[in-house]
Amino acid sequence: MLIHIGYDISLELAAPTPLLLLLDVQASRRRDMIYEDALTVPDVAVSQGLDLYGNRTQRLVAPAGSLKLSYRAVVRDSGELEETPFNAREIPVADLPNYAMHFLSGSRYCETDELTAIAWQLFGHVPPGYQRVKAVCDFVHNRIKFNYQAARSTRTAFEAYNEQTGVCRDYAHLAIAFCRCLNIPAAYINGYLGDIGVPPDAAPMDFSAWFEAYVDHRWITFDARHNVPRTGRIVIARGRDAADVAMVTSFGQHTLGEFKVICEEVAPQRAEQLTSRAA
Repeated sequence: MLIHIGYDISLELAAPTPLLLLLDVQASRRRDMIYEDALTVPDVAVSQGLDLYGNRTQRLVAPAGSLKLSYRAVVRDSGELEETPFNAREIPVADLPNYAMHFLSGSRYCETDELTAIAWQLFGHVPPGYQRVKAVCDFVHNRIKFNYQAARSTRTAFEAYNEQTGVCRDYAHLAIAFCRCLNIPAAYINGYLGDIGVPPDAAPMDFSAWFEAYVDHRWITFDARHNVPRTGRIVIARGRDAADVAMVTSFGQHTLGEFKVICEEVAPQRAEQLTSRAA
């Protein structure tokens, strides 16, 4: 399966402004790239690097005025549904590797101190391992009602639990917080998730958020919003929560203009056309 991905994002800047971007496909999927029309900004130097979580970063000083960020790529995907390893076991804290321990602590949007008692009351009776994380996803999926109009960048996991509304990041934050309360490391993921193999969503395409839980000595994908195995996820960045993986961080004032995201399956012939156009 070939997946065409990309974005068009425009910013209005009142003055020259440093920007930090986390918009590149993560290193784990670079080997699957068929072609890439990488981000370039005319007459502006863009430096690339890696952050603490291995995400690919881009830094630039944007001039005052309008700035358009555009990107296109085609990525090869297996086309298989995500795994559901029901017998995957939970790893005791004493046996967790050091890098997983970092994903047990509370963070900006995931207040484990507020949710620990609730988590054990809700899920303490569920068999540990994959089944417990799935129970968390089932609860969060039913607890929160998706409402794009109710999106709020400051909403935390505890607030999402109480308000019972939000968008994909809120589903992810609440599920992550519950997992950490239950001593299961969990990481926040954002990336591309198109309507592949499912009925098309009438809402405009957007980036998506989900999470990974460390079970059976590996990171396993979970999605409390959709709560079914999906095809064709493409990771952009991972961190403790949305604060670690902000796609555009401006160190100055800006206004968002155009915002368009592309993620769609394409036939090989169409992929060849895109590749030829980029050559």
